[in-house]
Amino acid sequence: MPEQRALVEKANESLDAARLLQRYGQSSFAAARAYYTMFYLAEALLLGEGLAFSKHTAVQAAFGERFAKTGRVPVEFHRYLIRGLEVRHLADYATSPVSKEEADEQIARAERFLAVVREALQDPREGLNSQSPE
Repeated sequence: MPEQRALVEKANESLDAARLLQRYGQSSFAAARAYYTMFYLAEALLLGEGLAFSKHTAVQAAFGERFAKTGRVPVEFHRYLIRGLEVRHLADYATSPVSKEEADEQIARAERFLAVVREALQDPREGLNSQSPE
């Protein structure tokens, strides 16, 4: 689906930006871009289910219901998304910066998220968008 591919490419670009920002000591902005990497990927998976949402919390909830609870992705990916939004809020609104270590962790999680989604979308017969047995 072209829209899914576009979101995955946007996620890849966001991850590249996160790495670049981190390299230049901009941990808060790097963490925020890492979150958006995961957010775009969750949106791509949900789009494969015919779902689209305007709120970040709605994407989180639907991702948890459709993918984590059903075992289509390991449950920690839902936690990554939740923590990523928390860190993004700190990055955007708190007066103290996000630590380098926290940003590194968010980037590592975004890298894992991207790898899982790319692999799943390569083979639609076996991917995350096929319904799991109940």
